[in-house]
Amino acid sequence: MALATASKRSAKGRLMPMSEMNVTPMVDVMLVLLIIFMVAAPMLTQGVQVALPKADATPIEQDKPVEVSIKKDGSIYVGSTQVPQDALIARLQAAQENREQASIILRADKELDYGTVMQVMAALQAAGMVDVGLVTSANE
Repeated sequence: MALATASKRSAKGRLMPMSEMNVTPMVDVMLVLLIIFMVAAPMLTQGVQVALPKADATPIEQDKPVEVSIKKDGSIYVGSTQVPQDALIARLQAAQENREQASIILRADKELDYGTVMQVMAALQAAGMVDVGLVTSANE
């Protein structure tokens, strides 16, 4: 690569070499590499081409998780039905009856007493529910 000279002259009247690097060839190479990767990427993820057979089977149904909500006043809801604390274990076992392992989504009011949430979690554990997710709100 030849060194370009600037039209700027020094105090002695000599032409000074330009100290800026020409990046155009580097940009050209990067664009070519980008195009190569864009063309090659779908080929890598596709794998081996296989003609798949058609089937009349119904898709597997995913069990929806059981929602347990605790309101600010301490009232407990399974789904949209209010359940007394002493009947909670029986209601949860009934919800799990036809499932292998029911998932639980636990929603509790942020101003609720911590002890109330722990009592409900103990009831979940007593009912054999171990897959429990706690719902929170996103930071704003």
